[in-house]
Amino acid sequence: MVKSKELKALENSAVELSITIEKESIKKEYDELLGKYAKSAHIKGFRKGKVPTAVLERKFGDSLKLETGYNLVEKGMEEVLKDVEKKPLPHFTPKLQDEENFSVDLEKDLVFTVMYETYPDITLGQYKGIEIEIPEVEITKEDEDRELKRYQEQNAVVTEKKDGTVEKDNVVTINYSEVDENEKNIDGTAREGFTFTVGTGYNYYKIDDDIIGFKLNEEKIIEKKFADDFEYKELAGKSVKIKLKVTSIKSKQLPKIDDDLAQDINEKYKTLDDLKKDINERQKGIVEMKLKELKRRRVLDKVIAASTLEVPPSMIENELSHSWSNFLNQVGSDEQKVLQILAAQNKTKESLLEEWKPSAINSVKAQLIMNQITKEEKIEISDEEAADEINKQAAKSGMAEEDFKKYIEENNVTEYIKHSLREQKAYDLLIENGVVKQGDKVGFLAFISLNN
Repeated sequence: MVKSKELKALENSAVELSITIEKESIKKEYDELLGKYAKSAHIKGFRKGKVPTAVLERKFGDSLKLETGYNLVEKGMEEVLKDVEKKPLPHFTPKLQDEENFSVDLEKDLVFTVMYETYPDITLGQYKGIEIEIPEVEITKEDEDRELKRYQEQNAVVTEKKDGTVEKDNVVTINYSEVDENEKNIDGTAREGFTFTVGTGYNYYKIDDDIIGFKLNEEKIIEKKFADDFEYKELAGKSVKIKLKVTSIKSKQLPKIDDDLAQDINEKYKTLDDLKKDINERQKGIVEMKLKELKRRRVLDKVIAASTLEVPPSMIENELSHSWSNFLNQVGSDEQKVLQILAAQNKTKESLLEEWKPSAINSVKAQLIMNQITKEEKIEISDEEAADEINKQAAKSGMAEEDFKKYIEENNVTEYIKHSLREQKAYDLLIENGVVKQGDKVGFLAFISLNN
């Protein structure tokens, strides 16, 4: 059927595949299609299955030829791609080029070209002996005290203030909205039932000081001027009017930090020292886990910088699509509401995705490079290793072991688990063959806030 094929490399890991189908195959496909429709066509004046092929050709000839062509494009692609080294990406559908002029002549060979994206060629840079610097993390009594204070806050007794005014450390519930020069609400900025503790700064407009002195059910319009370096860029350097109404004021009575508090938190704690020991162990665990991730990220960043590859656009789009879905899940709202919130901040989905694009490109590069390293190092995962990992995950899942394994089998997750284990081995190889230098001391809070 396929008479010839030609593969041409394009930019950004795309290729053009030109295929020629011999005219004999075109005629055969056309005749088979014609015969099929002759048996099933309903045309006035003829019984079903008795329509002469000449009548069908006269009425539907051009459509039949076009359908023949598309059938042969699909069959030709299927035949050629079995042997072509550069295959399409799994999520990319090959595109027929110059489709608007696509036609079939039964007396000539059919020549067509498709474009598709493929996995890029990767020239790996140095990935062994990479030198990185990791900070020395210091956990102090201040970190322990801060965690104890958090538990104290969580176990505070909160009582409603039926009169009086808002004071620092009160828990208040407010309704708010930005308003225009006519004191009318601006669409997309209203929020009802927002609760925060005065003095914590856990609110968008940082109105902690402004709301002190408000009475219950009192409504006022305040004007806020935000500094040029305000943390939210959409407010930086602007003045806005905000309508505020306090709908609830509560005061907090904090418990003592003692054995009783520890026992109230969890019955496994008999004394305050038990709670402190657990806090210390958890903080050490967090540091250990983040140090491991930081080593991986810093080594991989250097490997990415030293390697050469072109990232296919569709892989970037796919990564951004996943990021958007994850963002919606984190926000816990539907897309329409999120778009309204973004609009109120003078943003769009498109502008947000553009902000995320560099990170998406880096993420795709990381995936491709790690896959290449596993190939170079011939890293494999045995069925036994995969089974051990499935047993570990089953124990953590809270599901019955048999139910968990059934879920894994029904959803074909085993290969994904093997892929993850291969990647873990590759990361371990990078770290084991790297040089880790001790950096400056850094506090616990500063360390867990690190982004690189």
